[in-house]
Amino acid sequence: MTVVAAPNASTELLQHLIRLQCVNTGQPESGDETRAAELLRAVVDVPGVDVQSFGPMANRHSLVARLPGTDPTAPTLLLLGHTDVVPVTPDDWVHDPFGGELIDGWVWGRGAIDMLCVTASMAVAFAELAKRRVALPGTVVFAAVADEEAGGTAGAGWLLDHHRDDVMADYVLTECGGTPLHTPSGMKLPVLVAEKGAAWTRLVVHGRAAHGSTPLMGDNALVKASEIVRRIAEYRPLAEIHDTWRGYVAAMEFDDDLTRVLLDPVAIGQWAAHHPETGFAADCHACTHITLSPNVLRADGKTNTIPASVELEVDIRTLPGQTEDDVRRLLHELIGDDLIGSVDIHFMHEEWPATASPIDSPLWRSVERASASVYPDARCVPAITPGGTDARFYRKAGATSYGYGLFSKELTYDDYVAMFHAANERCDVHSLALMEQLWSDIAVDLLA
Repeated sequence: MTVVAAPNASTELLQHLIRLQCVNTGQPESGDETRAAELLRAVVDVPGVDVQSFGPMANRHSLVARLPGTDPTAPTLLLLGHTDVVPVTPDDWVHDPFGGELIDGWVWGRGAIDMLCVTASMAVAFAELAKRRVALPGTVVFAAVADEEAGGTAGAGWLLDHHRDDVMADYVLTECGGTPLHTPSGMKLPVLVAEKGAAWTRLVVHGRAAHGSTPLMGDNALVKASEIVRRIAEYRPLAEIHDTWRGYVAAMEFDDDLTRVLLDPVAIGQWAAHHPETGFAADCHACTHITLSPNVLRADGKTNTIPASVELEVDIRTLPGQTEDDVRRLLHELIGDDLIGSVDIHFMHEEWPATASPIDSPLWRSVERASASVYPDARCVPAITPGGTDARFYRKAGATSYGYGLFSKELTYDDYVAMFHAANERCDVHSLALMEQLWSDIAVDLLA
């Protein structure tokens, strides 16, 4: 008989956040995260807490709540969540992606994993700390920010540029990590101390317009773009076994055969290709390879008009040490001499390199101690994530920033990885309860 954990305070809040449908398409008018800021204000606006909201536009506000410590010289901990989610294809879902339904102990909906479960549990934990009037020397800040899913320029990045004193902290905890991984040497809990960089790129492919009935008179930019997509999709680079990856593999203590595969630049790519549906294999591949994913194609004209230009957007994720210049050289190579003269290359944001935080820190030790109260036989291990988070802004600003959470054993690592930006996102009630306690335990341990 399966025992289903009872709903907790984070459960209902997560359901409400999902139902707000703060979908960020990357356009300024999307998201409307101000609604989420207002919802969360009602949770954290308790006596002793300073609550503010900021944003570059009326519809893109972020919430910042501060619980001041008793010692102005003591460190500050920031619990950093985001409130926007990515679009959905409803037909791919088993349940309503914005229904926030609680079914057999699981909350279903877009953002349930990425990252409204963390945001909701952080808000509840922060409010409980304030209500308990725990006299901590250090300050705790909770921020629920907009625009993470489109790069953070209207969220965490904007806040640090315009309201730095309100949102800066010595230590930052944000999304990802904390999913139990079973290895021959015991359970491991990945703590994301590093993340890959990004170089989102818009390729403008030029041709010559003509009537669709006389294709020989035109130079079809869409045909050129499709060939570029094919070349990018077929690119198979060798893995780069960087120091962060070596440290992760060593800490995980896999069996000898898997360890050899994960440290071999050729073998790891072949192994991952044979396990394409496995979240762990896909994650290992992405953490050791530069990846290029052509995801958006826009053509001008109409059915009977040969397009003179096409825009192709490519999600490029870079490894530690790789720069925009490296990306530009790679794109020139992949596009080829025969087509490069017809293509303009535009990076879609400022340079966004891979980032990392030190492991030897008070925050790391607090994470270890708080996790041990739930999983006493588990070991926290430093890991890198292939995705981007708002932690990068804080690392650049000098803060020690980790991606973490604490999930139950009911949520497998493969399922966890597979749900990001995909269909049928869901988070179990047990995990929400674990994270509520986690944030409070870390804050007390670190700041007291």
